[in-house]
Amino acid sequence: MFTGIIEGMGTINGVRPSGESRRMAITAEMPLAGTNIGDSIAVSGACLTVVALSGKRFEVDVSAETLARTTFGTLRSGERVNLERALRLSDRIDGHLVSGHIDGVGTIKDRQTKGNVTLITISVSPALSRYTIEKGSVAVDGISLTINRCAEGLFDVTVIPHTALMTTIRIKKTGAKVNIETDMIGKYVERFVVGSEAEKSDRSHSLNYHSLSKAGYM
Repeated sequence: MFTGIIEGMGTINGVRPSGESRRMAITAEMPLAGTNIGDSIAVSGACLTVVALSGKRFEVDVSAETLARTTFGTLRSGERVNLERALRLSDRIDGHLVSGHIDGVGTIKDRQTKGNVTLITISVSPALSRYTIEKGSVAVDGISLTINRCAEGLFDVTVIPHTALMTTIRIKKTGAKVNIETDMIGKYVERFVVGSEAEKSDRSHSLNYHSLSKAGYM
């Protein structure tokens, strides 16, 4: 589990095939003291496991599923990524609850500088935009951001100077692809209310208006 508050950036040092997966080597720009093999690190929002570690350099395996859902399929040596180590139970949650399980990829459609902030418009598939709400949270390349405005297929966020300085968002140009993780709470609520396809045939076990009313909550 993560917060979306990026600790620092890293640089991809190498990408090599490993069956249907890939092994990536990354050099972090912040200290990795206390990090061990087997620990989780969010790399541009995707939760990956450290499989080799030496100083600030670590390696991770990227599965075929992760390659299919993220921008990692096109990552090359020299590219920069955002890094956040896993949340500890004693930590403050300054961003929002981020699982590190990417829902899909978005595209930066527009960037505008207004005063000292940057306004960014990101396009996403309707399957992702259904989980975006104004003033809700979204993780973009692992960065916890607040949605200013949203419509089907797009949303706007504001990036303050500190976030721009600490992350790769400042070097992402119009047309760049970014990893998107929508708010997990919205997805759970939808599942409880709507149910899965299998559950639709047995509404007696689904959480809906009728069942809530019957239980005395409505």
